[in-house]
Amino acid sequence: MATYDVANLGELLKNNEYPGRGIVIGKSEDGRSIAIAYFIMGRSANSRNRVFTEDGDTVTIYPADSSKVEDPSLIIYSPIRKIGDNLIVTNGDQTDTIYDFMKDGNTFEEALETREFEPDGPNWTPRISGVVTLDESESYKMSILKSQDADGTDCARYTFSYKLQNGLGHFIHTYKENGNPIPTFEGEPERIAIPNTAEELKQLIWNNLNEDNKISLYVRYIDVTGRSIENKMVNKFEKVN
Repeated sequence: MATYDVANLGELLKNNEYPGRGIVIGKSEDGRSIAIAYFIMGRSANSRNRVFTEDGDTVTIYPADSSKVEDPSLIIYSPIRKIGDNLIVTNGDQTDTIYDFMKDGNTFEEALETREFEPDGPNWTPRISGVVTLDESESYKMSILKSQDADGTDCARYTFSYKLQNGLGHFIHTYKENGNPIPTFEGEPERIAIPNTAEELKQLIWNNLNEDNKISLYVRYIDVTGRSIENKMVNKFEKVN
């Protein structure tokens, strides 16, 4: 039977040492704003050596210290890009794949049919993605591409479609919890309550992420009438070069 409980995002995070990378999409309780959030965590020195940067509507991840980069392929990408009335948010370079496909008139799902989970066995980190349609339809989709087995043999693809509803959002993350190897997220995106302001959502997420493992957070609130934008960005580390 379907459940319609709405969880407190802070409680979900506080009780999970390592959800990995996470996407939140929803609508504020007062109905005035569309909310998007993305955070990253890291256990290794390479994963922790990252900062978020802003360039207009685009958010890009760069090394905090480029001299210490071990493998840039899975840590440097743009998690947030805007194309037309669509805002894309992902945990990898599939952001660019989705952007290029939508630019050519293709769909979110068609773009992700060309991608699969990350080649980082034995974890096989899922690729999680979301897209918000900022026109009158006020809808959004979330996707996860994950390994079907422990050997990374095949990719399973799941897409979830939602209408924006006041006070409601969904939260999807790469890992179920900490472990070795790290167990993959399971089931549907979690139903969560969305606060009224970007500052509230920033505090709710950042203050409840594991102190040792949290790296960066980005929150964007988009006014549903005038389309004005409020962004909140937090980096644990400073960019040194």
